[in-house]
Amino acid sequence: MRRMRVLLFLTGAAVTMSALAPSGFIGGYRLNLTPSEPLGLWRIEELQRPVAIGDLVFLCPPPTAAFVEARGRGYLRRGLCAGGFAPLIKTVEALPGQTVGITDHVLIDGRSIPASSLRAKDGEGRALSPDPGGVVPPHHLFIHSAFASSYDSRYFGPVPDSGLLGLARPVFTFHP
Repeated sequence: MRRMRVLLFLTGAAVTMSALAPSGFIGGYRLNLTPSEPLGLWRIEELQRPVAIGDLVFLCPPPTAAFVEARGRGYLRRGLCAGGFAPLIKTVEALPGQTVGITDHVLIDGRSIPASSLRAKDGEGRALSPDPGGVVPPHHLFIHSAFASSYDSRYFGPVPDSGLLGLARPVFTFHP
């Protein structure tokens, strides 16, 4: 029954978004179909202040070889960011100058981040390589999702803040 509700929701959301896509894109609305954050309709809200730890944000990943490989593995969707990537929805966990330690989980300035365990392999059994950690460079952000299988800075490291689109605000979402 639960599976049927999820399927009906996704079908309805896809039909609705197809009809509203042109105005939705202009209005900053995005459909999230990945489990890193609740499924459904989200809005990008312009950031009127400096980004802060704990902000849930939309961010375009840089068009690097690591992200091209990630898209090939199915970790990222196609979208309108540079390189053809869809924006990520992640929480900012560290800002420039902070120290990230990566062992079997993530530490920021010595503080353990909840739900940050690392996996050795993805769901298909392919090896995952953790980021080595270090000091977050200027104009970069360390982003994270509490979803255990999330592809985030644990694996690809800090990302340029130039890809920051704004805060991620749920409009109509649900947890499957």
